[in-house]
Amino acid sequence: MGQLSSTYSGQHQCVPHATGSLNELLQLWMGCRATRTLMDIYVQCLSALIGSCPDACVDALLDTSVQHSPHFDWVVAHIGSSFPGTIISRVLSCGLKDFCVHGGAGGGAGGTGGSSQIPSTDPFPGSPAIPGEKRVPKIASVVGILGHLASRHGDSIRRELLRMFHDSLAGGIGGRSGDPSLQATVPFLLQLAVMSPALLGTVSGELVDCLKPPAVLSQLQQHLQGFPREELDNMLNLAVHLVSQASGAGAYRLLQFLVDTAMPASVITTQGLAVPDTVREACDRLIQLLLLHLQKLVHHRGGSPGEGVLGPPPPPRLVPFLDALRNHVGELCGETLRLERKRFLWQHQLLGLLSVYTRPSCGPEALSHLLSRARSPEELSLATQLYAGLVVSLSGLLPLAFRSCLARVHAGTLQPPFTARFLRNLALLVGWEQQGGEGPAALGARFGESASAHLSDLAPLLLHPEEEVAEAAASLLAICPFPPGALSPSQLLGLVRAGVHRFFASLRLHGPPGVASASRLLTRLSQTSPAGLKAVLQLLVEGALHRGNTELFGGEVDEDSETVSVVSASLASASLLDTNRRHTAAVPGPGGIWSVFHAGVIGRGLKPPKFAQSRNHQEVIYNTQSLLSLLVHCCSAPGGSECGGGWGAPTLSPEAAKAVAVTLVESVCPDAAGAELAWPPEEHARATVERDLRIGRRFREQPLLFELLKLVAAAPPALCYCSVLLRGLLAALLGHWEASRHPDTAHSPWHLEASCTLVAVMAEGSLLPPALGNMHEVFSQLAPFEVRLLLLSVWGFLREHGPLPQKFIFQSERGRFIRDFSREGGGEGGPHLAVLHSVLHRNIDRLGLFSGRFQAASPSTLLRQGT
Repeated sequence: MGQLSSTYSGQHQCVPHATGSLNELLQLWMGCRATRTLMDIYVQCLSALIGSCPDACVDALLDTSVQHSPHFDWVVAHIGSSFPGTIISRVLSCGLKDFCVHGGAGGGAGGTGGSSQIPSTDPFPGSPAIPGEKRVPKIASVVGILGHLASRHGDSIRRELLRMFHDSLAGGIGGRSGDPSLQATVPFLLQLAVMSPALLGTVSGELVDCLKPPAVLSQLQQHLQGFPREELDNMLNLAVHLVSQASGAGAYRLLQFLVDTAMPASVITTQGLAVPDTVREACDRLIQLLLLHLQKLVHHRGGSPGEGVLGPPPPPRLVPFLDALRNHVGELCGETLRLERKRFLWQHQLLGLLSVYTRPSCGPEALSHLLSRARSPEELSLATQLYAGLVVSLSGLLPLAFRSCLARVHAGTLQPPFTARFLRNLALLVGWEQQGGEGPAALGARFGESASAHLSDLAPLLLHPEEEVAEAAASLLAICPFPPGALSPSQLLGLVRAGVHRFFASLRLHGPPGVASASRLLTRLSQTSPAGLKAVLQLLVEGALHRGNTELFGGEVDEDSETVSVVSASLASASLLDTNRRHTAAVPGPGGIWSVFHAGVIGRGLKPPKFAQSRNHQEVIYNTQSLLSLLVHCCSAPGGSECGGGWGAPTLSPEAAKAVAVTLVESVCPDAAGAELAWPPEEHARATVERDLRIGRRFREQPLLFELLKLVAAAPPALCYCSVLLRGLLAALLGHWEASRHPDTAHSPWHLEASCTLVAVMAEGSLLPPALGNMHEVFSQLAPFEVRLLLLSVWGFLREHGPLPQKFIFQSERGRFIRDFSREGGGEGGPHLAVLHSVLHRNIDRLGLFSGRFQAASPSTLLRQGT
C-alpha cells in the first residue's frame, strides 16, 4: 500500500493532500478493490498480532509512514480510527523510544530532525537543528498520525499525553530510576507540541489544571535537576515558544498561572500553598523570555529582509497567544491597576505589545480601561506610560480612545462610577498639563484637544442623573480648552444651558462649596463671545428666579399651580372652552373685568397663604453671595481694576449689567418688556394697578430681586433699563403707605425695608442726586404719610429727569459712566428737596442731625463724587 500510494499519487492531483481533504482521499483509495483488499488484510493481521507484539506492528506502520509520507497518511488515518486506544499509546511509546535512541537523554536535538519533514511557518531560534543529517526519525510520523487523530480522538490523546507526563514525574528525580525514557519524556512532549499545533491545542485546555497543584511543580523541579544547563535552557526556549503559540481560552489561564506562580509567596499564595523559590525563579525567567520573544514577533512580523522583494510583501505573521488575549484586555487592565510588584510591570508591558499587535483596536481599548478604572495618581500614571510607549507606533490613539469611551458612556455600557472616574482622570491630566507637569503633560494636552473636539458629546453629561458623573463632567469642562475657533451657536447654547443646570443642581445638593466647577465653566463660557456672556447671564438670572429655585435664595414657593388644580378639581362642570369664549368676547381694558387683585375667589374666600421654605438664614445668604459672585465674575470688564470692600463697580461691564437688567424685566413682568424708559406722570399708575401689584408681590416673594437690582445699579447706566420694575415697585409702595393707618413705619417692616432699598438702589445707579438719594436714612423715623410724601417727591423728580442712558457720560479717568446732575436744570433736587426739608423741619427734634445729608452739593463736588 505504501508503494501504491507513492507510485500512483500523481494521478490524483485533483484531490489535494491536506488534512481537510484526507477523508476524500481515503474514500478515493478505498473505492479501488485492490487497495481495499490490502487494507482488509492488514487490519486482520493487525488485529491478530497487536495483542502479542504491538511494538513491531506500530514500528512497521511508522517506518512505512516515514518512507512514503505524506501519500501514506490515508492508511494511517484509517488504521488509527480503527484502533484508537492501541495506536495512540503505541505510537507515542514507539516515538519516545526512537527519540531516546536518536537523541539520548537530551532528546531535544534528536527530535528536531523531524522539522525538516514539516517545515514550520514560524521557526523558533531556540530549537537546534543538525545540518546535513541523513536519517529521518519517527517523530515526524508520530506527529502526523496524532495530528490526524486529534480531531476525533482528542480526549484520548490528551489523556495519554498527560499520563506520560505524570508517569515521568513519578519515576524519580532526573530519571535516576534507571529508565532513560522517563527522563526523555518531558523533552519529547515539548518537541511534539512544538511540531504540532493540533497537539498543543489538545492539551492546552487542561495544562493549567495539571500544573496547578504545588506538588506537581515541586516534582517537575526535582525531575529537571538532573538535566545539564544547556538542555534546560533549550527546554525553556521551547516552553517560551509553546506559550507564544497557545490559543483559545487556555491562553489567558496559562498567563495567569505563570504570573501567579512567579509572584512572591506573600502576595498571591496562602499558607501551605507556597511553591519552591527555584520554581518561582524559573517562572519569572520564563515570563521575561516570553515578553522578549513576543516583542520580537510583534516588531518583526513581516518576515525576513529578503522576503517579498520580487513579489508582494508576505502577510504578517500571526501570534496565537496575543490573538487569544484580544478579548481579555479589560481583565489585563484590571490586574495591572492592582500595582502588585512585578505583576503589573509584566502585564503593562504585555498590554503595550498587544496594542501594537492588534492595532488599532486594543490600544484605545486598553487606554480607555486604564483611564476609567484608575483611582489614584499612581494608577493613572500607568495610562500615561502606556501612551508614551505607543505614541510612536500608533497614530490617532487618543482620539480613538476618547471616542470609544464616549460611545460606551452614551450607549450605557460604561457604568456610572467608571464614567465619573474617567472624566475625573481626564480633568486631572488636563490640570497637570496646565500646571506644567513634566510626565503627563503631553497626554493631558492631547486629551484636552480631543475633549475640545467633542464638547457636544460632553455637554449632555452635565445633565446626567448620577450626581458623580455630572460633577465630574463639570470638573473636566471647567478646565478643558475650547476649540481654537469660536464655538458654534449650538455648542455654546448647549454648554451654557447644561452648565446653568449644573450650577443650580450643585447649589441645591452640596451648597456653595459644590458649585466651584460649574462656576468656572460658566465664567469661561461668558468670556468666549458677547453672545456667550448674554446667554450665561440670561439663563442664570432666569434660573435663579424660577419657582423651583426661589427657596434657595429665601424666596417663597409659588403654589398658584396647585391652587388652580384644586379649584379646577372642585369645579368638575367648568369648561375651559366656554371660559375662553366668554373672555375673548369682551374687550380687554384696564380697570375692567380683567383686573384681578389675586386675593381669592368670590364665594370661596381668600387664597391660602404662600408656603415659605424653612431654610437657614445663613444658608440663604451664602447661596445668594455665591450666585452674585458668579454674576460679578461674568460681568467683569476685561482689564478692569477691582474695588476693595464693594461689588467692584469699576470692573463691571455696562453691557453685561444691561443684559441682567433686561432679563430681570422679562422674568418679573414679561408684558412690560420693551416699555418706555421715560417716567410717566403719577396718574399713569392708576392704569397699571394690577401690574404694579404683581411686581410688588414678586419683590416680596423673591428677596433676590433687590440684590440683583443692586448689582445692576453698580454699572451705570444699566439701571435705566429696569425703569418698569422701579416704577411698579414705587407705585405699590406708595399705595401701601397711603392706605396705612399706623402711627409709625415699624408696623410695616417689609415695606419700610423695600422703600429704603429702592431709594438707595436708585441713588447708586445715578437715577437720583445725592441729596434725594440719602432720604432713606430717615424713613424709619417718620410716619407712613411722611414716607409717602418723600416717595412722591422721588416720583416727581424722576418724571422731570427721566432715567435715560443718554444723560450719562463716560469718564475715561475713572473708566465708567457718570451723570452730572448740575448740567440738568434742577438736577440737584430743586423744588423736590423742599418736601424733604419740610419733613426734616417738622421733626427737627429727632432729625436735626441729618440736615447736612440733604443739602444739594456744588457742581464741582457732584462731579468729583460721580454718584
